[in-house]
Amino acid sequence: MTVREKARQVYISSCGVIPGGVNSPVRSFKELNMLPMVVKSGKGDMIWDVDGNPYIDYCMSWGALILGHADDDVVENVYHQLKLGSTFGIMTEVERDMAYMITSIVPGLDKVRFVSSGTEAVMSAIRLSRGFTGKNTIVKFNGNYHGHVDSLLIQSGSSVSLLPESSSLGVPREMVKYTISLPYNDVELVRTVLRQIDDLAAVILEPVAANMGVVPASQEFMQMLREETEKKEALLIFDEVITGFRVGLKGASEIYGVKPDLFCFGKIVGGGLPAAAFGGRSDVMDCLSPLGGVYQAGTLSGNPLAMQAGIVTLTKLQVPSFYSDLETKANILLDPIQQVIEDRGLDVQLQRVGSMFTFFFSPKPIRCKEDLAGVDENKFKMFYEYLFSEGIYMAPSQFESNFVSSSHKIENLVRTRDRILRFFSKM
Repeated sequence: MTVREKARQVYISSCGVIPGGVNSPVRSFKELNMLPMVVKSGKGDMIWDVDGNPYIDYCMSWGALILGHADDDVVENVYHQLKLGSTFGIMTEVERDMAYMITSIVPGLDKVRFVSSGTEAVMSAIRLSRGFTGKNTIVKFNGNYHGHVDSLLIQSGSSVSLLPESSSLGVPREMVKYTISLPYNDVELVRTVLRQIDDLAAVILEPVAANMGVVPASQEFMQMLREETEKKEALLIFDEVITGFRVGLKGASEIYGVKPDLFCFGKIVGGGLPAAAFGGRSDVMDCLSPLGGVYQAGTLSGNPLAMQAGIVTLTKLQVPSFYSDLETKANILLDPIQQVIEDRGLDVQLQRVGSMFTFFFSPKPIRCKEDLAGVDENKFKMFYEYLFSEGIYMAPSQFESNFVSSSHKIENLVRTRDRILRFFSKM
């Protein structure tokens, strides 16, 4: 039996000084009725908890660590920058270099501004879209999570979906009166509603919803959104905080062949350090202060440590074989599992886009938030507890994504695959 006594002590003492003992709700393992993970260190595809127990990690800081933990080149470059200075609140050469790199990679990303979190990127993009269009209404989609921005905490994904109301306490009704949340992937309904909104500033979505599990938008849905926003002279915003540089070098916009007006990036763009970005068309971005009247600022925006980590990471992602190698690793883990699910007719949905995946214990595929009502959360708890006891760490929620990194060793992928197949053999 795995000993986790120190983890218990750390968690109990944390509860006295941090609400719920954690700095982000899903870390509490509340859904699972388990003692939370208290991590000590990580290297490659492994993490170790404070009691010294090892785990193969598929959470990877919620997708940020596409190169795995403590990548040697990232560590070396961040350490070099640290000796020069960790933050200045002044323009630096490295943020310029990072901006040129990211805009050269992503088509339609003419200009970019860096911030410190995905929530901040989305918040800024929403303000910018309203400032540019002179209109107020924002349309989002049920089950899509865009950070803890007041005006977007309606029918959200992530741990917000577990709250008793569709929004969060502390958000006045006036803050959300210009936000409309519609069913994800419902082409006809959404088209009809969009055509009725005269004050539409922007439509924002996760092209692959990754905060209610891996739930991709349909091609028809994406194309309709592009067409309708153009007709309304509104902006289309892709929240690629998770999918950016994860589903491919150029993100979800390349997969769908649909170019948004604004992008929001996070996670991978900071190479494991706190960084995010928003950007897009030059005419829209030039509305930002000091050029325009839309204000946005941040002391740690473009932080040189995070920019160095991001540059190293994006450089490695541009190696021609990077994504094909990552796909191969994901195939080793997931293809045999998918085959068993199909052969045995199990009530399990393995939903995957590239190196992102989620297991839903449901008899039918999940295409929208409303489909989550049919998910067997008790079976997921059993599944999770079993994997955890076997030293395999996945996202501690049925409604989150898991990730394969380039650092995952073949033997660990095979070990994970075999443990999952063993669990399914008892279903």
